[in-house]
Amino acid sequence: MVWVPLRTTRTDRRAPLRAPATRCATMSLEWLMDWSWSLDGLRDFIATGIQSFRDCDATALAAVACLLVLFVWYCYHVGREQPRAYATVNALMQSAEANGVQNGYVYCHSPECVRCTHHDGLNQKLYHNLQEYAKRYSWSGMGRIHKGIREQGRYLNSRPSIQKPEVFFLPDLPTMPYFSRDAQKHDVELLERNFQTILCEFETLYKAFSNCSLPQGWKMNSTPSGEWFTFYLVNQGMCVPRNCRRCPRTYRLLGSLRTCIGNNVFGNACISVLSPGTVIAEHYGPTNIRIRCHLGLKTPSNCELVVGGEPQCWAEGRCLLFDDSFLHTAFHEGPPEEGPRVVFMVDLWHPNVAAAERQALDFIFAPGR
Repeated sequence: MVWVPLRTTRTDRRAPLRAPATRCATMSLEWLMDWSWSLDGLRDFIATGIQSFRDCDATALAAVACLLVLFVWYCYHVGREQPRAYATVNALMQSAEANGVQNGYVYCHSPECVRCTHHDGLNQKLYHNLQEYAKRYSWSGMGRIHKGIREQGRYLNSRPSIQKPEVFFLPDLPTMPYFSRDAQKHDVELLERNFQTILCEFETLYKAFSNCSLPQGWKMNSTPSGEWFTFYLVNQGMCVPRNCRRCPRTYRLLGSLRTCIGNNVFGNACISVLSPGTVIAEHYGPTNIRIRCHLGLKTPSNCELVVGGEPQCWAEGRCLLFDDSFLHTAFHEGPPEEGPRVVFMVDLWHPNVAAAERQALDFIFAPGR
């Protein structure tokens, strides 16, 4: 038995091939309803489909093709210039070795360093760095940084005396002298779990001390009274390779911290030692974008940290978090027989600095930029 299409359908199939697209759609529907499985019907269906494709708007096709080409080019461009990822401590250490940094406290030798140089053109330099970053990557999420750089002079000069960062102030960050342990819970708990590891490596280092010389790798800082020594693993964003090798487990621990500032000039990690009778003069840190973390290693009696007029005491095996852009001081007034006060100090990101802002700040304040 052979199906024969209705007369109206055959008449439609004999219509001119250059029919409008809507008519072609209607015809296709009718053919599906009363289709004749003949070679003529199959031939007419294919011919009509080809003509429908030819009737498409050439301008629309060209526009779609252009958009596709632009999309492919954009993907290629972004793939070639991925923003640099967070630099691991190992990568920083290799970079430091390449730059000839071998031992001890690292001083910045660049006359243009934004961390160490204070001059009238600092804001212009910061803005230039921000523009370079945005040109390479994006302006998205840069509102606070742009606002801070644009009005940096006003921010630094109008801040109350209790908090005056010396180099860079990021506006609209929560302000408080001390932070709770939950501010950077993962890193705090990781440091505290490794308390004995860090303490053992410090004790090995401290055996080298004598009354006549300062051991290699240590720096003596200026104080009104007493002695304040520091042993840097990371100083102003640069690793001290020889020091890191002398504390291998502590060095590896830094690489496990999620919020450690390791690749800009505001990042430091060191062992800090105060001998009995030492007072550190009141001073401000360089910025409010970080939290300074002290892990107590040895905490004799009568030792205090005072931040923004609020005193706190260290505890062995516990972390103390504070904003060092506030006026702060520390002292050790304990008896000599109790020995020095020792903390492991590391700079962590302020919890309210977003990931995009951290990446941009790492670019703007890269060591030596």
